[in-house]
Amino acid sequence: MSTTIEIEDTITVGTLAEKLTLPVTSLITELMKNGVMATVNERIDFDTAQIIVGELDLDIELIKKEAEEAPMRQKHVASETATTRPPVIAVMGHVDHGKTSLLDAIRGASVVKGEAGGITQHISAYQVERKDRKITFLDTPGHEAFAALREHGAQLTDLVIIVVAADDGIKPQTIEAIRFARKAGVKMIVAINKIDKEGADENRIKQQLSEQNMLIEEWGGDTITVNVSAKTGKGIDDLLDMILLVADVEDLRADEDVPGTGLIIEAHMEQGRGPVAVALVEAGRLSVGDFVVAGATYARIRNLESTDGKPIKSAGPSTPVIMTGFKNLPEFADEFIVAKDEKAARSLAQAKQTDRKSDAGKLDINSGELIRMINRTNKLTELNIIVKADVQGSLTSVNDSLKALDTEEVAVRVVGSGVGAINDNDVHLAHTSGAIVYGFGVSIPPGIKHLASRDRVPVRIYKVIYELIDDAKEELTKLLVPEIVETSIGRLVVRGIFKTTKTEVICGGEVTKGKLIVPSLARVMRDGEELAEVEITNLKRGPQDAKEIIEGEMCGLSFKSSTRVDIQEGDHIEVFSRASVARTL
Repeated sequence: MSTTIEIEDTITVGTLAEKLTLPVTSLITELMKNGVMATVNERIDFDTAQIIVGELDLDIELIKKEAEEAPMRQKHVASETATTRPPVIAVMGHVDHGKTSLLDAIRGASVVKGEAGGITQHISAYQVERKDRKITFLDTPGHEAFAALREHGAQLTDLVIIVVAADDGIKPQTIEAIRFARKAGVKMIVAINKIDKEGADENRIKQQLSEQNMLIEEWGGDTITVNVSAKTGKGIDDLLDMILLVADVEDLRADEDVPGTGLIIEAHMEQGRGPVAVALVEAGRLSVGDFVVAGATYARIRNLESTDGKPIKSAGPSTPVIMTGFKNLPEFADEFIVAKDEKAARSLAQAKQTDRKSDAGKLDINSGELIRMINRTNKLTELNIIVKADVQGSLTSVNDSLKALDTEEVAVRVVGSGVGAINDNDVHLAHTSGAIVYGFGVSIPPGIKHLASRDRVPVRIYKVIYELIDDAKEELTKLLVPEIVETSIGRLVVRGIFKTTKTEVICGGEVTKGKLIVPSLARVMRDGEELAEVEITNLKRGPQDAKEIIEGEMCGLSFKSSTRVDIQEGDHIEVFSRASVARTL
């Protein structure tokens, strides 16, 4: 009976050796045999530990210790003296169901025309007013490559608007958005858009919603639906009123007399301004001159603006703002907090930076990577890539989407990435590593373009995310080993042997299946076993040369072989073709 050992989801090599009652050197040696260079303090995941125990042939069964699900980032818990705050709304749904167009109609702006391909490429944040009350909107990107951004959008918000086109129905991205909203534990309102289009069928949408366990109110459930048209503006006021009604029921409040806190939802470099961050204040107040810590960097706020570019002195809860003054570019989804002074801000930022460096130094070994190392026959081919993006959020999503293309045979290796225009360092790195430089929403200066051309470095600029991902996918496809496909053509049974040499045989027989053609490949078979692979070089029908002999005919043939073939009467010659077929991911 095997011994059972319970371990965490991840475990250090030293701790695992202790639990297995093995010398730690034995465990490290086994890891090294499988291509993993690990030290006693480095961590491996549960599946990797199982693989190693199996390789050691130990009579031990590993069981994963049940751990509590890691809590999501905690929202501010309001005190009894907290005041009412505006609701924060995320708008989600399928890529072309009209989310941004709907928001254009709400705020009377035109964002979608400025977005490549009519698809939101970043998180936009802004406020509108309805009945003297403010509502904050987050327009989360619609393409599947921005799943990470959409998930953060749900976790930031109080209410999610799921936009579904009345003429198209629920799509996989719609289901994904519903899942994100449920995971974040927020209320949902379904906006059935494009009700003015031919083929619109709101009842079909309601039926599809019920299939996702979202029963609408009129059918006895609690899912709110509102019919809208971004094109005509119909139903927009009803949607805003419903948002305010839900906000009243939720009784959304936040404290203003606490240090300002919130989340970085966008960050980019701007000429003349340096690092620029878009943030959402969750509690407290943020004011010009405040010292703010965001992740591993900090700022003394130099300028504070509303998201429509107007200067402001301060901002309270549920307010999206643009701020400058950071020492370095904060990262997407960094939490920020107002510090009492510069010394405290610097200290907090340095502590976070130390933590990140420590995390970066840890070995990141998972079972998928280990299996690839163990399975030496499947050699991994990597595509080296450098990614430059306009903002931190996009960079994160592009890198995550590229990693999702990895298979057991080919994988993307991001050798460099960053925010901002493509520069000479990117080109030099690409030249030495054989990488492709992908730019998303960024420019390439003429001098850098000339340098790339001189060094024959491929630089590809995209404004639409899925076009960049498709290009990388095509490049990965080129690295796949082609599939060899064989097709049976015909078979001949040998009735006589006329001449044999070391490399050539002349014989005769009857075609019993298909046909014989010249030139072609063939196998000499005896009792179901292959004697040799040969090349047919000549066919004869009687005294005449022939290009093709069909089933039922007698013929003579010549074939060449790299070695002597001991052919006998009764042997079979199976003719086939072999082709190399390109594979796809």
